[in-house]
Amino acid sequence: MTKLELVEVVSSKAEITKAEAHKAVDAVLNGIIDGLATDGKVVLPGFGSFEVRTRTARVGRNPRTGEQMKIEASRTPGFKPGKGMKDSVNKK
Repeated sequence: MTKLELVEVVSSKAEITKAEAHKAVDAVLNGIIDGLATDGKVVLPGFGSFEVRTRTARVGRNPRTGEQMKIEASRTPGFKPGKGMKDSVNKK
């Protein structure tokens, strides 16, 4: 499902215009991003939780040349589905 398809679903289920649904979807996504940037975690009961995970620095290999290269430490967002989401997905 793409973002535009999600906007269409929200528009039809909430009985609002596509423009309003687009604003709502953008607001939710931006809220999640802002929550991760400030708190490091966003919890949506029944859906799941987003959290910032830390990757340590490591040595990797360039796939083309096989040469070793240093990969810097980084922070990346992660998602853990909630029980309600797991149950819904496993029903189908």
